[in-house]
Amino acid sequence: MTPTPRSDADAPLAMDEEERTRVLHRLRRLEGQVRGLQQMIEDGRSCREVLTLLAGVRSAISATGDVILETYVATCAPDLSTDPAHVRDLVKVVKLARG
Repeated sequence: MTPTPRSDADAPLAMDEEERTRVLHRLRRLEGQVRGLQQMIEDGRSCREVLTLLAGVRSAISATGDVILETYVATCAPDLSTDPAHVRDLVKVVKLARG
């Protein structure tokens, strides 16, 4: 049986060191915010406070996903063409990034 070739969508995430560091810092900040949400629930904080932080976490995750999607388009799929297979791969990745 011949192995299926790996598509560009399956390529490792290629970021320069500065960008990788920024993304990791964002993710660590998000980790702290999620812990903060847990603590707010344990402390019985108001719905508005919890929802405000939850909205911030959602926005930060989305922004981080945007950075990773930009990296994908710039480095993992630089030779995009109108080939239907390439277009389908890109649409799948965008849908994945958007949740």
